[in-house]
Amino acid sequence: MRRFLSLFATLVIAGTAQAADLAVGDPAPVFALPDQDGETRRLEDYRGQWLVLYFYPKDDTPGCTTEACSFRDNINRLIAQDAAVLGVSMDSVASHADFAREYELPFPLLADPDGEVVERYGALSDFMVVKFAKRQTFIIDPEGNIATIYRKVDPDEHVKDVLDDLKALRGN
Repeated sequence: MRRFLSLFATLVIAGTAQAADLAVGDPAPVFALPDQDGETRRLEDYRGQWLVLYFYPKDDTPGCTTEACSFRDNINRLIAQDAAVLGVSMDSVASHADFAREYELPFPLLADPDGEVVERYGALSDFMVVKFAKRQTFIIDPEGNIATIYRKVDPDEHVKDVLDDLKALRGN
């Protein structure tokens, strides 16, 4: 049992060490993922504007719904800051389509069922049997570099923090 716990702790630490690899100022890892409509979205599609890339564990769960609806309710304020919003989880395109339709989400939800992009951003929780995206957000600047990283996110307050940081980053 002790050996198992030691191995488990090593795997968890290794998974979180990767999360520390990305830092503010680094180029954002590239991605090309389908959204809820099957349209492929790429990082380069957002050059020239700010991008709020948020990772979340699971469609239609309480915290994820709260966070998505908060982004929805503040989308005009985000657009006023020249920011686009993309949500990413390991759910399927079909799951995203249902979630976006049910809550009238006006922004793309990207499907990363294999977790490749989630892992590149250091947002993968991997418990060997179960994998899911951690609730983390990255603000990416118009040149494609990471401007802000949120490793701990409170779904109720997060969008307010994002808006405040976007204002500060943009100097207004």
